[in-house]
Formats: sequence, structure tokens, C-alpha cells
Amino acid sequence: MHPWVGLSDHVRLGAVTRWVTPELVAEALNDCGVRDRKPGALPARFMVYFTLALALFQQDSYDDVAEHMVGGVPELGESIPNKSSFTRARQRLGAQAIETVFRKLTGPLAPAGLEGSFYRGMRLAAVDGFVLDAPETEANRRRLGGPKDARGQVAGFPQVRVVTLTETGTHAQIDAAVDGFCCGEPELAVRLAPSAARMLVIMDRGFPGVALWRAYTEAGAHLLIRARSCVAARPIEYLPDGTYLARMNLAGQKRAAPGHVVLRVIEYQVGGGEVIRLLTDLLDPEAYPAPELAALYRERWEAESSYCQIKTFQRGPQQILRSADPGLACQEAWAHLVVHHCLTRIIMELAAGARIDPDRISFLKVLKHVRRSVIAATVTTATKMMDFMDTLASKVGRKLDSGPRRPRVADRLLKRPDSKYSYRAKGQLLRPTRRAPTRTITLHPAILQ
Repeated sequence: MHPWVGLSDHVRLGAVTRWVTPELVAEALNDCGVRDRKPGALPARFMVYFTLALALFQQDSYDDVAEHMVGGVPELGESIPNKSSFTRARQRLGAQAIETVFRKLTGPLAPAGLEGSFYRGMRLAAVDGFVLDAPETEANRRRLGGPKDARGQVAGFPQVRVVTLTETGTHAQIDAAVDGFCCGEPELAVRLAPSAARMLVIMDRGFPGVALWRAYTEAGAHLLIRARSCVAARPIEYLPDGTYLARMNLAGQKRAAPGHVVLRVIEYQVGGGEVIRLLTDLLDPEAYPAPELAALYRERWEAESSYCQIKTFQRGPQQILRSADPGLACQEAWAHLVVHHCLTRIIMELAAGARIDPDRISFLKVLKHVRRSVIAATVTTATKMMDFMDTLASKVGRKLDSGPRRPRVADRLLKRPDSKYSYRAKGQLLRPTRRAPTRTITLHPAILQ
């Protein structure tokens, strides 16, 4: 009998266990019908925590991750199962179990009054997506798909696509959909509509469409979506504030036809730059002034900031997922979302205790301390968790100055060439960000007639 039998089921995951409790894990496994057929070294409960640990320590091997988790138990640290055993156990667990943990755990976190979280009684959220590279295997390529060049040739790794409904004020993922690269962002975004009720949802110009519009509005959500110039281009009624009503037709329809939707179009410029077009179902110009809605659109970038936390800090820059199997690759993506939500919960508690905006707390510092809590096995009881939070609060507080956070601006430019062997200078230097220029929002003069 393997030395881990009967012991590994009691291993936890440091500070993450405060929210991913053994009771929540047991409930998720029961809902998915995942049960251990016989006692083994790698039971399902342990494998939930191990899969989350793979996301928390993305750059470490299976052996290293296992050592991080069981290092405090000599009987376990001396006899770690091999990689194939862990892989088979992950296959028995499946992706649905981790997805169920995510759905039982997540939800909006912003308290009333938090800046950038509400607008006229509606919670602010953003829908966007990102991709994670998966290993180049026949199974991953066939099921997940990947980017291709102009000639239709493979141009990169197979990829897992993740689309999330993100709370802009906290970076918390309220809901998410995970599939292969072959599944488009708008299609995945439609799956999130039921979770967006009573929210104002912001999206970029890759999402407008009648099907998505109807899915969200029928679910009780309101929309603020950027659009290309060809979408809802013909005004049918000008409004007093310079915005106008227009029709968005079904794909392929050039004129009004059954199935179209009527929406409000807001066109504006920021600091004299390009004309930005926003579509919204908030039709009353007095109740929802155009300048306020135009100023809200920038909150969409908070979703990009949350993706930076996941992809750059938590996963590691340009890291590839471990799984040669598409189901396990999706399992990893769900694990990253679970871990990110737990880290966000810690940040929100620290911000509430210090009475500061959560954006001022370093995600990277919180990530490092949570990793240490796993390796050192310092968080095993509720009292030790309180001590961990007190210690983390004191260390985070040292990095904060007394004044308000200074505004920062960075140009959206290519920072690296496509290839390190390229002789052409494709990158550009960024302007200093110590002083942010004042930028004003003005309605596009062309519609003020």
C-alpha cells in the first residue's frame, strides 16, 4: 500500500483553503458525481487542491508542486507519486469538478460605494476574453484549435479561450466560460448573460450582435458596447443631447427587417483622438447622460488588468499549460480562475481593513505570500489564517504612501519585435508616465446638428 493512502486526503492549500473549504470541495464533487472507487494515494478531494496548486505554482513541475503541498508531512514528502499517476488522477477528476468549485465560489465582491463599481444603481461589469497556450499535441490541435496565418497555416500553439464577466471595481470574475480557440468570444459571452442581471455590462467592438444583445437585455442586464462604424450606422431619430437612435440588424441584413433591435448610439472623442462609437440600450438621454456613459467606457480596461494578473503574474509570462489533453487544459484554465478569485478575496479584505481602494494593493505581493503559506504550511486553522492576514496587511501597508494614487498613462504600442532575430526596429519607446496629460471627452461635432 502506498504511504499516501489515508493521509493525502487531509492535505490543504494554505490560505486558499479559507474559501475553497473541504466542505465546498465535497459538495462540488458530489454535484459532479465524482467518487473514489477505492481508497488510493490520490483521492478526488486531494486532487482538487492539487489541481489548484498547479495553477498557483504554474512554473513548477508536478514533483515540485506536490512537495510544496506535503512538505510539512514527512511521511508524504519522502514518497511522492510519479507524474503519470497525477495525470491519471486529474483525468478521473475531470474539468467539471473544478468548474463547479469556481461557480460555488465566485460572485460580485464590491461593497456599496466602491469607486468604479456602480452607476446609477447598476453594478458595473465588463465582458472580455483571453487565451492560454496549450501544448502542441494532436488531441489539443483537433479539439481546441489555434491561430492561423493569412494562408490558413498553423501560426501558433493550440489555445484555450476564456471569456469572463468581470466586476470592474474589484477584478473579481463573476462568471466565466471556457472552450477552445475555435469557439468565438461572442458565442462564449452569450453563455454569461444570465449572470449579468441588473448590471451595466461593458464590451469592446468585437462583441456587437443581435443575438448577444437580446440575450443580455432579456436577462435583465444593460449594455454599453463599442462598435465599428458600419454597425447601426443609419440614424432613425436624433436625440436632444446629440446622440441618436439606430437599428442593429441581423447578420447579412442591410435594411430593417424582423429581428432587428433599436439602440442608442453615442459618438465622442477623447482628447481630440479617434471617434469612438458606443451602443447602449439606455435610451433616455436625461436619465443616462451621454458624457457619463462615455466616461464609463474606460472601466472596461479593468477586465484587461485582471487578465494581466492571471496571465503575467499568476501563470507567468508566455508560459504554456501543462496538459497534452484538451479536457485537462480546460481544467487548468478553471483552476487559474479559482485561484485568482481567492487572491482577489484576500485583496478585498485587506482593502476593507485599510479603508483604501483595492487597486492600490499589489496583486504580486499577495500572490507571493499565498504561495509561501502553502510551502510553509503556516495556515492550518482559523486563528493562523487571521495571523496570516494581519502579517500580510502590515507588509502591504508599508508600500502605500499617504496621498492619493497618482494618475498614470501609457501608450498602447508594440514593446517587443515579432522575433528577436528581426533586424527591423518595430518597438517604440514609451513616454514617461509621471505626469498624466489632461484628456477631455467631447461628443463628436458631426452629430451636434
